[in-house]
Amino acid sequence: MTRIEPDRTRLDDTWNVAAIAGELHAAREDWRAKHRRRGDAGFPSRRKLEAIMADLSGALFPLRLGTGTVRPHTECDYVLETLDRALGRLREEVRFELAHRDGAAGADDRAGEIVGGFAGCLPEIRRLLDRDVEAAYAGDPAARSVDEVVLCYPGIAAILHHRLAHQLHRLGAPLVARIIAEIAHSTTAIEIHPGARIGHSFFIDHGSGVVIGETAVVGDRVRIYQAVTLGARSFPKDDDGTLVKGIARHPIVEDDVVIYAGATILGRVTIGAGSVIGGNVWLTESVAAGSIIHQACAEQERTVVRKGRCPDALPAGHVVGGDAARVQDVGAEP
Repeated sequence: MTRIEPDRTRLDDTWNVAAIAGELHAAREDWRAKHRRRGDAGFPSRRKLEAIMADLSGALFPLRLGTGTVRPHTECDYVLETLDRALGRLREEVRFELAHRDGAAGADDRAGEIVGGFAGCLPEIRRLLDRDVEAAYAGDPAARSVDEVVLCYPGIAAILHHRLAHQLHRLGAPLVARIIAEIAHSTTAIEIHPGARIGHSFFIDHGSGVVIGETAVVGDRVRIYQAVTLGARSFPKDDDGTLVKGIARHPIVEDDVVIYAGATILGRVTIGAGSVIGGNVWLTESVAAGSIIHQACAEQERTVVRKGRCPDALPAGHVVGGDAARVQDVGAEP
């Protein structure tokens, strides 16, 4: 690859820019040599992907997330034009990823296949998002309309980005998918790895500080609140001390679970269907369906009937089964 030398006569010598630029070039070359990086393929552009996501959001919800000039009688034309532009630009960004990762040969055709598969999923994604919006409206007494939910709720913006990013991740463009996820993270303070699998009617209320890891599996009709973490408890290493990547290490949350603010659930544990996880709970073990995990600091206020006796104070970090007759200690931090 031929380097184009800059016109040094126009540089301001005050900052010694030429010397600094030379040192930066040496640092880049050292990095590329160390990590065996190709320097000629380019990378997907975050700025361009932001524009693509704005177009895709508008194509999915033209009257609410499209341009301010869209009206019911023009929305179909708007969607056609916007979708065509967005998919063409997305193909180029995916091509950059594939060329960098696998080499230029066949990257254009493969990018077309990925974006074609992605485009075919958009109607299904729209219907999934409709159910997410309905879950948010039904679950928040402050919501005045489904339109307000789409326009205002950070949880909806985050899940919209995630559902699009997840498809790209699944189809073979994980870097583009991760950039899209981080665009949402930057604007909503909600971090959802594009590898996470999330069922329908998902609602994140408030949202700031939520983290959902790469291998997390979330069922249907799950509701979580701000500052919830579905994270990994430990990171296995190989014989060379390098982290083993790609293994299942995040929680499985079954259907109809509610997780309140500040709860931290770590490791490949299962939260049984219909369970309620209280605020600020630290959990590293599986719990059965229908369990209730109370906030650790609330033992003076919570009671449970145990073995037919009078109500006793609930010990910190304990689980109450769905029948309120079984108590299991799961709250101790490892």
